[in-house]
Amino acid sequence: MLQCRLPIVAASIVAAFAMTSPAAAQTMMRGLDMSSPRMTEAEIGRGDIEAMIGRGGPVDLSRKALNGLDLSGLNLAGADLTAATLNGTSFAGANLSGAKLDQVWGLKADFSNANLSGANLFQAQMMDADFTGANLSKSRLVADLSRARLIDANLSGADLSADMRNQSMGMMRGVLNSADLTGANLANANLARAAAEFADFSGANLTGVDLQKAELAGARFAGANADGADFAGADLRSAELGGLGGTPKNLEAARR
Repeated sequence: MLQCRLPIVAASIVAAFAMTSPAAAQTMMRGLDMSSPRMTEAEIGRGDIEAMIGRGGPVDLSRKALNGLDLSGLNLAGADLTAATLNGTSFAGANLSGAKLDQVWGLKADFSNANLSGANLFQAQMMDADFTGANLSKSRLVADLSRARLIDANLSGADLSADMRNQSMGMMRGVLNSADLTGANLANANLARAAAEFADFSGANLTGVDLQKAELAGARFAGANADGADFAGADLRSAELGGLGGTPKNLEAARR
């Protein structure tokens, strides 16, 4: 088990990575020791967290190492998990509505059927995570969700658009490259300037989605309902548009 007080140098390295954009962090991962205790172990257990919940009020798990724990089904509504490491952690069926997951590392974490409605995931590293059936409605997802499973997930009203205020640090936006969003509900979501190359939107509800200037090269849209979706300036090169339903807007203004 980890000591509650991490070495200053290790903590500084993690903080430095947390301040980068998702794309930069993914590149810089090459220099990060992903086998270190900070990235693979847990400093507290499920029982400790259940005790925190029992004391009432939002739980503070910020900067905690919670890797590999089974936290499925817990009520963590409004919890603060800022800069926590959650690699391989299971939150299946948990309530994380309104939770703060900014700057977390959640590689291969399991959020299947979890409630993350209204949650904030800013600069979060969620590559290969499982959000199958999860509720991410009205969440802020400036996170790297590359290769994530979002099958039948609810992303209605979610905001994955680029944060144009922080361009000096690189473009921070939702990243869905090679993610599986088959059957997902993205009604009225904001994906302006988001990256979703080779993502699978087959059978997804894309009604009213803002896809302006989104990077969608190689993405699949078979059977998706894109009624009212705005594709102005989007990159659709090599995208599979056969079977795209509804009446999308500005499809002729997309790069193809």
